[in-house]
Amino acid sequence: MPLTPLTTLLADARRGGYAIGYFEAWDDWSFEAVVEAAEAEHAPAIIGAGCLLGHQPWFDRGGIELLGAIGSEAARSARVPVALLLNETHTLEQSLRGLDAGFNAVMMHTGGLGYAEAVAAVEQLVAAAHARGAAVEAELGNLPDATRGASDDRAALTDPDEAASFVEATGVDCLAVSVGNVHLLEHGTAVIDVDRLRAVHERVGLPLAIHGGSGFPDDAVPQAIAAGVAKFNVGTAIRRAFLRGLTEAVAGLPGEPDVHAVIGSRTPADVLGAAKTAMVEVVRDRIRQYGSVGRAA
Repeated sequence: MPLTPLTTLLADARRGGYAIGYFEAWDDWSFEAVVEAAEAEHAPAIIGAGCLLGHQPWFDRGGIELLGAIGSEAARSARVPVALLLNETHTLEQSLRGLDAGFNAVMMHTGGLGYAEAVAAVEQLVAAAHARGAAVEAELGNLPDATRGASDDRAALTDPDEAASFVEATGVDCLAVSVGNVHLLEHGTAVIDVDRLRAVHERVGLPLAIHGGSGFPDDAVPQAIAAGVAKFNVGTAIRRAFLRGLTEAVAGLPGEPDVHAVIGSRTPADVLGAAKTAMVEVVRDRIRQYGSVGRAA
């Protein structure tokens, strides 16, 4: 199936009162897991890969192009609508390479930039992406990082008025916000400022995105969707599921396994298949939580 514009998926989600999951992949197995889960739930999805935590020399040696090729093929074979996002690049140049590599949506991490510098960079990216028919997600405010604990002094909540000015200046298609959500949170859940979320949406009028979806509280999901959220990013929870499935499969191997069967065979004996199966179940659960089951039509 051809790629679906991110703007179309998010607009449909807002009209339908649900959200779309962006489930971050990193190789062919994880891309397949996301697509299989979306097909099983007959749901649209955002597939893609992120640059924020990866080894930057690998991305710069062609990793972006490799991920673009894998993601493009996963999208082509999908039986449900999908957009392909290159998430949280470190530089404008990485984002532009992503557009050339086939991603039809890009997002640049600007948390380390000042406001004026972020506006200038995102404005350039929007011009380049829109010229190619692609979409741009941007961020305003800094999420706390769970690995830094309460000492993360980089965290900053999104200001509604500043968000309105940012959106007007840049022309972005989707805005990621900081409203209490936390990156890389594995234990416990974040405390969400729904009133701030609602105020941001009232000022910007765009679909909002929540990063740090793994630690987002279940009971706040419907409130967030009602307050303008159309996209949840999930990475930590699905990586943890993939690792759990792989660890259990390796632990169950006999003393002298057939290496050709258990690595790379793509048969039921392949331990990476067990990892993918564990990931599929977590993605399917999140799709149900976001209300996008059966929305592929």
